[in-house]
Order: sequence, then structure tokens, then C-alpha cells
Amino acid sequence: MIHSINPTNNEIIASYKEHSASEIEHILLEAENGFKDWKTVPFSERAKCMNTAAEQLILRKAEFSRMMVLEMGKTFAQAESEVEKCAWVLRYYAENSEKFMEDEIIETDAQKSFVTFQPLGVILAVMPWNFPLWQVFRFAAPTLMAGNAAILKHASNVTGCALLIEDVFCKSGLPNNLFKAVITPGREVSKIIINPIIKAVSLTGSTAAGISVATAAGSVLKKCVLELGGSDPYIVFGDADIEKAAEFCVFSRLINAGQSCIAAKRFIIVEEVYSQFEEVFLEKMKSKKMGDPFDKGSDLGPQARVDLRDELSEQVHRSVSNGARLLLGGIVPETSGAWYPPTVLSGVLPGNPAFDEEIFGPAAALIKAGNELKAIELANMSSFGLGASIFTSDLQKGEHAAKYLVNAGSCFVNTFVKSDPRLPFGGINESGYGRELSAYGIKEFVNIKTVFIK
Repeated sequence: MIHSINPTNNEIIASYKEHSASEIEHILLEAENGFKDWKTVPFSERAKCMNTAAEQLILRKAEFSRMMVLEMGKTFAQAESEVEKCAWVLRYYAENSEKFMEDEIIETDAQKSFVTFQPLGVILAVMPWNFPLWQVFRFAAPTLMAGNAAILKHASNVTGCALLIEDVFCKSGLPNNLFKAVITPGREVSKIIINPIIKAVSLTGSTAAGISVATAAGSVLKKCVLELGGSDPYIVFGDADIEKAAEFCVFSRLINAGQSCIAAKRFIIVEEVYSQFEEVFLEKMKSKKMGDPFDKGSDLGPQARVDLRDELSEQVHRSVSNGARLLLGGIVPETSGAWYPPTVLSGVLPGNPAFDEEIFGPAAALIKAGNELKAIELANMSSFGLGASIFTSDLQKGEHAAKYLVNAGSCFVNTFVKSDPRLPFGGINESGYGRELSAYGIKEFVNIKTVFIK
């Protein structure tokens, strides 16, 4: 059995029977059969299903939000925003997919030559618990609109969310066999990947999970898109608006209780404004309330699981042992559940766990840089490369640094990093490869076919 456990009190919410190997095989076969018809369905009809699914999400927003709060502990307000964003991505691809997938005429010595985009078949999505809806819908909307079928292997602790997502697609007019969730532990994922019915894989998760999935996919020559961990640097130049920069930095560090791949994690501040920033940042962190995620006054709830909380606590202790100064938090509350308070570490240097590792929770690492060039150098001293932010009053300087100097899949200036259906999203290095969202995302799981007519 797979259990969903409420992280606020460690009580079991629900238990789910795992699919057997034969049941999973049947689900895959049904999806393959569904694909054969779906790939011929006009974009206009596919779009109707996506728009209906979006309507379902908004009508059932409270239901979906409650399930996310219960299963992984995000605040109800943030859960509601997540549902709304999922409706947005469905509508975005409903409106734009036909344009994105149009044939591209290429002038050559042929009478006619062009590039066409055709769906691959059944695509497997291995999805995480931190954004139980958004991660799935940002995969599903372009994948289904491209004409593929989709199989979801969701994180076990959010199985209730997985089944709700499946239900939304079933009620959208989508063929019942085209989007299905499989209930199985993570150790069984490799067996699904190597099944001949699966044509490609999308994973959002840790770097270790990415290596495992890429190894399995590579062993049978299947494409995968990997959106992995991050240790996003937020660089504060000397000419930045410190109040505004600190506000964005705190918001990005604490959103989803710090459990986001693109959350701000390393705060690199030039020496001339370091003390000022530290003071403002610390006061803003102190003002944030950890509490019942259903309470509108709570800024953050618990971590998603006790083992994840304990791993975070251990990273903070190792960071302090390696020279960081604990300015706030860092103490596990003596209560049931996976609670961990807003935490601030100062004096963090390369080689410290808070600098080198992904800190997946509400713990911030403050890092002093001698000047702007040193700040960028420190930002790039990471095995990750997902997102980054730069704060400066000189927009030309900020744009230059974002475009040419900072190594990341996304770089934002004077705001926090976020995903947007209109923009490609993904990372480099240990943060993965491939892109989701925008026109780039829908073309990840298609055959980009050249047609040449002489």
C-alpha cells in the first residue's frame, strides 16, 4: 500500500493499493491504443478538451487546493494560486499549439521542402510532490496538445492529487485511456521506462533521480527531459534598491516553505551593502509566520515529509559546523509534523554545505562578495544552473550580466525567478536538460521530420 501522510501531524490521510505489473501493462496498452486515434484529432478538438479541463480546475479549485494542503503542506492561498496557474497553462496551449506545430517551409533546391512535427506516442511523466498540480499540467498540456498520450507516475505522497488530475482529464472530453496515473513506488519506474510502449520520459525531481531516469532511458535509447535541482543565486549589486531586493529575496526563499527548485537559495551581496541587506533581510524573515497552512495568516506551512525536514536540519547543522553563523531559526520545533522555521545563515563560503548543496527548505545562505565581478563569480561556482536573479538600478548592466555572465537556464533582473507558460523553462549542468513550456516545450516530444520533394 502507498500512504498519503499529513505533514502537519504525521497522520495517514489515505492509503492506496499499488498497481500490479499486469495492471500497469494494461494501462500502457490502452494509452497506446488511445494515441492511435488521438494523433489524428484536429487541434481545435484537442483544444476543447484542454479548455474544459481548465474550467474543471477553476470550478473545483477549493477541492484541489485542500488536497495539496493535506498531502504536502503548502498554504491554502498558494495552493489556490497553483490551481489558477494550471488553468492558465491549459488555456495557453489550447490557444497556441496549432500555431506552434505548423509546418516550417525551408527554401532549398527542392521543389518543396519543409519541417513537420509529429507526436511520438505514449510519454511517461515522473513528477515530484512540491507542486503536485503545476508540474503535471505544465507537462500534460503541451504533450497532449501535440497529439501524444501521457502516463503519470506521481510522487507517492501526493497520490490523491494524481488521481484528481486524472479525473479532471477524464471529465474534459479527453479519451479515458489517454491520460492515466499509475500507482507504484519509485523503484518500479525503470521498468516502465524500458517498456517498448513508452517513447520518451519527462522528469522533474532531484539530480539523483535525474541520473537514474536518464540511465534507464539511455539504456533503451529514449529521449528524456530533466528539470532537476537548483541552488539559485540572487545577486545584489551595490546600486540595488535594498528594501525591494530583500522583499523579493525573502518571498522567493519562503514560497512553498522553501521547497522549490527555483527558490532563491544563495544570496550573494556585494560588500558595500552587505550589512544593510542583512539587517533588512533578517527583519523580513523574522516577520514571517509558520503555522496551520489552512490559516490565511500563515506564510509557510510544514515541510512535506519528516525525513525531508530532518535532512534539511542536518544540512543546517553541518553548515554551522563548517563556519556559517546562525542568525535565525535552525531549531526543529518539539511538536509532531514536519515543521521547520525560517532560518538565516550568514558568513557562508564556498565549501560550506549551504553554498554547495541544494537547500530544499526555508533556510537562506547570505554570502559576501568583494565586488560585482566577484559576486557573479560566486554565483557561477555551482554544479547547478537552473535560475538566477540580479538586483541593480542599472538595467543595462543587469541585462548584460543576465545575458552574458550568469550561467543559468533563466536569469531575472529585479524580481524573483518564476515559470511562465509563454517562456521556456529548464536548466543546465546538474539542473538538467531540455525545456518545458512555450513553443520550445511542445516540440520536445515530437518527431521533427524533414520532408524534401524534388
